[in-house]
Amino acid sequence: MRCTSRQVAARRKTCGALSLFGLAGSISEWSVTILILLFGTTTIVQAFVVPSGSMEGTLMTGDHLFVDKLAYSPAGPVSGRVLPYQPVRRGDIIVFRYPLDLKQNYVKRAMGVPGDRIRIVNKKLWLNGKPLEEPYTRHITEYADSYRDYFPSAPPPHLPVRAREMLERNVRDGELIVPPDNYFALGDNRDNSEDSRYWGFVPRENITGKPLIVWWSYDAPTERLADGNIRLDHLADLAQNLFVKTRWERTFRLVRSYPID
Repeated sequence: MRCTSRQVAARRKTCGALSLFGLAGSISEWSVTILILLFGTTTIVQAFVVPSGSMEGTLMTGDHLFVDKLAYSPAGPVSGRVLPYQPVRRGDIIVFRYPLDLKQNYVKRAMGVPGDRIRIVNKKLWLNGKPLEEPYTRHITEYADSYRDYFPSAPPPHLPVRAREMLERNVRDGELIVPPDNYFALGDNRDNSEDSRYWGFVPRENITGKPLIVWWSYDAPTERLADGNIRLDHLADLAQNLFVKTRWERTFRLVRSYPID
C-alpha cells in the first residue's frame, strides 16, 4: 500500500514530535539527576580534605573525606523515625566550623559532652574522674608541656580570649566542666593539635557532620590544603605525581569512631 504525500508528511511530523518528546524526556531525566546530585552533595554528603596532621594516627594530611551531614541533624517528627539521626557521642570524630573563623572546617574527636569533667595529667586524659585508655592517640614529644599536658592549668600568654573565658567560667576543683550545648574536642595527634585546649568549646550548632570514608588520599603539604582553594603549584604537583603520591592503601578506608562510655 502506497502512502500519499499528505500521509508521509503527517508521519514525518509525528516522528519529529516523538523525537522532540524523547529529547525533552532525556533532558528532564538528566535535570532531575543533576538536582539530586547537587542536593546530595550539599545536604546529605559533603567532600572535605584534611589540611593538617592534628588527627594523624587516624586521619592524615591530604585525606579526602566524604562527610555525613545528616548524622547529627535535628530530627523532625517524621524524619526522626526514618533516618539514622544520632546525638554527638564521646569518641566520635566530628567535622565542625572552627569557632574562631566560621569559614574554616575542622576535624577533631569529641572527647567531652555536656556535663563531662575533663582534665589531663602528664598527657593522660581523665574523664569524669577516671583515666581513659586511648589506643587512637599519638604522642610525638618526649617532654611534657605545662599547659598542653597538664590541663586545665595556667594559660600561656598567647591564648585567645575565647579559651581564657572557657577556663575562667568552667573550671571547678581542677577539672573543666563542659557546659550545655557545647563539646570538648581534641586531636588524636595530641602533642601537635590546636584544639579545644587552645580555642575553647565547640558549640553544638557548629557541628556539621561526621566523616564516613576516605575516598582518596594524596601526600601534599598543609599549606596547599589549608585554605580550601586549588593552587597552581598543587595542580602542577598532581599532574606530575598523581600516581606516585596517591596513598592507594587508604583509598575507600572507613573512618570509625571509638565509643567511650
